[in-house]
Amino acid sequence: MNPVSERHTHERVEYRAGYESFVGLTVVVPAYNEESRLRPTLDAICDHLRADPERWGEWELIVVDDGSTDGTAEVAREAAAQEPRIQLITSGSGVNRGKGDALRRGVLASYGRRVLVTDADLATPIAELDQLDQQLNEGELAAAIGSRAHPESRIEIHQWRVREWLGRMGNGLIRAVAVPGIHDTQCGFKLFDGEKARSAFADSRLDGWGIDVEILRFFRHRDWPVTEVPVRWSHQEGSKVRPLDYGKVLLELMRLRARSVRRVDLLVALLFLLASAILYKDLWADLDRGYLADAGQDQNQWEWFFRVTAENVTQLRNPLFTTLQGYPEGVNLMANTVMLGLSVPLTPVTLLLGPTVTWALVLTVGLAATAFCWYRLLARHLVANRWAAAIGAAFAAFAPPMISHGNAHPNFLVLFMIPVIIDRALKLCTGRAVVRDGVLLGLFATYQIFLGEEPLLLAAMGMILFALAYAVVRRDVAKAVWRPLGRGILIGLAVCLPLVAFPLGWQFFGPQSYTHVMHGSNTNNSPLAFVEFAGRSLLGTDAQADPLAMNRTEQNAFFGWPMLAFGTVVVVALWRLAVVKALAFTAVAAALLSLGVKIRIPFTDIVLPGPWRLLANQPLFESVIESRVAMICAPVLGMLTALAVDRLALAEGLDRSLRAAGLVTVAAALLPVLPTPYPVRERTPVPEFITEGMYRSYLAEGESVVTVPLPNPGNADALYWQSSTGLGFSVAGGYFNGPWGPDRVGIYGSTPRHTSNLFGEVRDSGKVPDIGPSWQNQAKADLAAWRAGVVVLPPQYNEEALHKTVSALLGRSGERVGGVWVWDVGKPNG
Repeated sequence: MNPVSERHTHERVEYRAGYESFVGLTVVVPAYNEESRLRPTLDAICDHLRADPERWGEWELIVVDDGSTDGTAEVAREAAAQEPRIQLITSGSGVNRGKGDALRRGVLASYGRRVLVTDADLATPIAELDQLDQQLNEGELAAAIGSRAHPESRIEIHQWRVREWLGRMGNGLIRAVAVPGIHDTQCGFKLFDGEKARSAFADSRLDGWGIDVEILRFFRHRDWPVTEVPVRWSHQEGSKVRPLDYGKVLLELMRLRARSVRRVDLLVALLFLLASAILYKDLWADLDRGYLADAGQDQNQWEWFFRVTAENVTQLRNPLFTTLQGYPEGVNLMANTVMLGLSVPLTPVTLLLGPTVTWALVLTVGLAATAFCWYRLLARHLVANRWAAAIGAAFAAFAPPMISHGNAHPNFLVLFMIPVIIDRALKLCTGRAVVRDGVLLGLFATYQIFLGEEPLLLAAMGMILFALAYAVVRRDVAKAVWRPLGRGILIGLAVCLPLVAFPLGWQFFGPQSYTHVMHGSNTNNSPLAFVEFAGRSLLGTDAQADPLAMNRTEQNAFFGWPMLAFGTVVVVALWRLAVVKALAFTAVAAALLSLGVKIRIPFTDIVLPGPWRLLANQPLFESVIESRVAMICAPVLGMLTALAVDRLALAEGLDRSLRAAGLVTVAAALLPVLPTPYPVRERTPVPEFITEGMYRSYLAEGESVVTVPLPNPGNADALYWQSSTGLGFSVAGGYFNGPWGPDRVGIYGSTPRHTSNLFGEVRDSGKVPDIGPSWQNQAKADLAAWRAGVVVLPPQYNEEALHKTVSALLGRSGERVGGVWVWDVGKPNG
């Protein structure tokens, strides 16, 4: 990159020595095979600068010949002979290296207080320099760049229309990838602060057309302000920029971004992925038979969701509805959190490798991605030490509540969009690009809705709690940011609401919609749940945790007393920081809300009213399991941990023994809640009656399979029968959220009928009731309602009692086919 000048080096240095501190302006012109138009360009520049010596003072004009094969260098020499302020730099190898290399050599050879880079064709007339210079004089700017996209710009001679369209599209892609907010990165007319320009070009690496974007990115990262200035511009025949060069720019930028990735970031990402893989190692070890032991029936349900979505996508069916379970009424899929944001793009994986692979992939990669996104958020906005950010992010993503949901609820485990949304909200507070950031916020929120609505609601609660607390502590900041933040949120809503209007309308008012979900009792946290350890934590046991939670997939607190004590110490030690005060308020408020409508004081008979009663019956909140609000505490405690580690790592003059003691304290708080690998059991095999397609001869069009008992939240193996064999039949009953009763209250499973209740009671008790004509008539009516074609009794607990019951109801014993009992109850020719 060392420039080779036409002048000898000692002459150049000697020449500079007399006036380098007085050079007001350097103009850099890269040139490649510009013999025919370089001289008029040089003459025009010189005439303009000579015309106003008081304004421009001492100036220099540097021509960089980028390995031209014509007489470009000779033209520059002739001009320099007449005007000593013109300098020529040539490529020592005579090789054309690209515009980026030429500009870099020219700028690094400059001495100007300001540096103008302009193309050799002067598509933007040199007179436009006056406007750029005026902008730099009036504002505290680091660069003023010509912009053809500015509303006040004048395009006097347009390019060919297709070329112009491709250019705009390329500029748009570049803007999105590299420098959002700058509308024209490629106009070859830019005026820089000289010192800043030399710093930026010294750091640059690109040799091609992408140099403009690389330099602007450098200015953006240094927070050096750049403004776009309207200019006159005319397309020049013989331009070296071709439409496909925009694609090359994007490739250059992708390579640049890949090279700029910090090694520590890659290492952290790999560590998160390794940790996640270790947790799910037993599931991956046997995907054909492995089933997460604490998943209840959720693994069957989620594999079914993935497979049904793939079927709907490939068959171009409505992805928001299906009748494959809950037949014939069907299932409102939008009301059942099928994670369309992942299940749709993962359709090829589901079809090629099976829904169990999709299930394992979503859990494993989704958990790691969530941790990494928390890491990026903390490293960008909270702490300077990246390992501190990694430790805090690890707790946010791998905290006991998240690990609990990792048994069965990917919509509460895969939360990578939440830190992305928070990051965009924080960017809105800067007020720099409110429209862009507002649009992105709306798009991000839209995508999160298709991953999980309840996590978005909880995240919004957490952000509101934090914002309110921070506004009280830092009223000056609140006063400065509320306008851009509020405007950005309104823009985000304007983007989001039209996109989700139809899906949400279908969810709340479409077929099989419901008003709210009945979750039953024990949906709140006990205060003891916060100090106890979860069943999957290193120091936890199921015996300790089970009595304090709804089930093993809803252990929504369980941070352990060491972590709570550590968090309290961090809050006290760093109380002077506004962010710590806001985090503390957020955690305490979320914890209190999670205690429910009534708070029972442990070891006493005292019951106090809880703050959740204010929200319990409000729209949206009435379907929330309130213990889940405590999940807000996980990222809060992660952030407090990151702050503590950051202070220990960066504190100057701190004794090594004190630093070590502090880090040991952090480890002592984290180790007890270190997650352990998920246990896996062997799943019940699918009967041969299903795998070999024997059921087909029993079903006519429009008929369903009725299993005994019907699939329900406690036994949904029939969903696995469907998802693992291609969804060749519909089933009555199911495991989903659907309406019940005239008020359309949401329940788990399909609307119960007398016969389905009977099957469940017999399976649980093993007792066969007296079956008379009334029961037989009821069974006949229920089978008709289910449009049953065949009744199937697979091997199971209390199978004999169930067989006697079904035989009595149907008046015949049935037949043994493909490993199951079968009763043909369909149409005569079914």
